[in-house]
Amino acid sequence: MAKGKNFKAALEQVDKTKRYAAVEAIELVKKISFEKFDASVECAIRLNVDPRKADQNLRGAIVLPHGTGKTKRVLVFAKGDKAKEAEEAGADYVGEEDMVEKVLKGWTDFDTVVATPDMMAQVGKLGRTLGPKGLMPNPKTGTVTMDVKKAVEEIKAGKVEYRVDKVGNIHVTLGKVSFDAQHLLENLRFFYDTMVKLRPATAKGIYVQNISLATTMGPGVKLSPDAILK
Repeated sequence: MAKGKNFKAALEQVDKTKRYAAVEAIELVKKISFEKFDASVECAIRLNVDPRKADQNLRGAIVLPHGTGKTKRVLVFAKGDKAKEAEEAGADYVGEEDMVEKVLKGWTDFDTVVATPDMMAQVGKLGRTLGPKGLMPNPKTGTVTMDVKKAVEEIKAGKVEYRVDKVGNIHVTLGKVSFDAQHLLENLRFFYDTMVKLRPATAKGIYVQNISLATTMGPGVKLSPDAILK
């Protein structure tokens, strides 16, 4: 269990009073990982934003320099040439009304959904199925687009979506424990730099409140934001 003896042993190696440098934090997270599988390395950042305000409700997607280590199964809703384009780009499943009906009947063997704008009237029927899972296509994340080739290729290359929650937290996967530490560092820096550049003009005070790393089941390791890009 996550809070069992392995978790406690890992937690004992983390100085809760310290904000680690990025390289040190990554090396520590890799060292104390106790999962019996190649766990994900996740980053959580707390921003001083109010998601109730439109300009501070941060949401989008980025393609990490070294991907996430996970190959996502992509479902594309498209017709004609766009359907063919999606297939050639490597989409796992492609269809239109027939695929909508399949999902309505309970099929969810996919990780990401892309749709062309002309299919959204049909895809809208899947709101109750895809919405709670965070899979509903959205223009802000590049998953409602006519450029399905680019969308599929980016997802396969390690594109990750981010969205601020009601208290200002954003969580993303940076890679796997098996990743080279330098690759995790570059993914971390890319994500952090993106969040800093997205700072809303109306956000007041200290923008980055906290940032930490953790494996799938491991304890969090706090980072020093000021040192991440150095």
